[in-house]
Amino acid sequence: MDLGLKGRSVIVCASSDGIARAAAGKFAQEGARVAMCSRDEKKLRAAADEIRNNHGAEVFAYPLDVTSEKDVNDFVARVAAQFGGIDICVTNAGGPPPKMFLSTNTEEWHRAIELNFMSVVYFAHAVIPWMRKKHWGRIVTLTSVATRQPVYELVYSNAVRAGVLGLVKSLSNEFGRDGITVNNVGPGYTATSRLKHLVQNRAAEEGISEDDFFKRLGSQTALQRVGEADEVADAIVWLASDRASFITGQTLLVDGGLYKGL
Repeated sequence: MDLGLKGRSVIVCASSDGIARAAAGKFAQEGARVAMCSRDEKKLRAAADEIRNNHGAEVFAYPLDVTSEKDVNDFVARVAAQFGGIDICVTNAGGPPPKMFLSTNTEEWHRAIELNFMSVVYFAHAVIPWMRKKHWGRIVTLTSVATRQPVYELVYSNAVRAGVLGLVKSLSNEFGRDGITVNNVGPGYTATSRLKHLVQNRAAEEGISEDDFFKRLGSQTALQRVGEADEVADAIVWLASDRASFITGQTLLVDGGLYKGL
């Protein structure tokens, strides 16, 4: 199936690792030109080099902090200059620390809002004018199943990421007439370095093995397993493609059936 992504210019945020790294590789595999960013310059450069070598793709890698509006604007301007515009933007950022509510503090709340909400605002502000010029664009936000079903001990993520859904719906309504679709992908338990770190800590606290803890997480899903980064990346790439041209304002959960609602 031709996804219509060959030659498209794509930004994938926080793409030095995990789901976004997998998505950047899949966009490159489809023939897109890919711009990657991350705070970790060493990991970013290594990921970009691997994608270039594996797919022969044009890859632009630039270290930045997605909570800095200036950094985001500079990055988008550089990408647009190199690629001649921007067609697709996948927003993403690392998750806030796991906390129960009474352990939270004001500083961390502000940090979570900047990291997981305002970063989306900054990128949307920067890329939408370029998309409007072509009357074509795709914005895909990467959040969590927590937007539909809060996850225990992740109160920052549960609260802040839910706000992204309101932004996604608002942007989809406002810019649909410009040929721009805006959707959200909500992964469930996925075998990323972040989940592995959380499992390591929780398993140690409970005195059980990490394998047993992963099995416990998997048992909560209909498919009885934890997902892989590539499986979520496939959904991101599809939503950004021509094949999903009549889908906007939606949240696609890629969670193996973890969410129990209708």
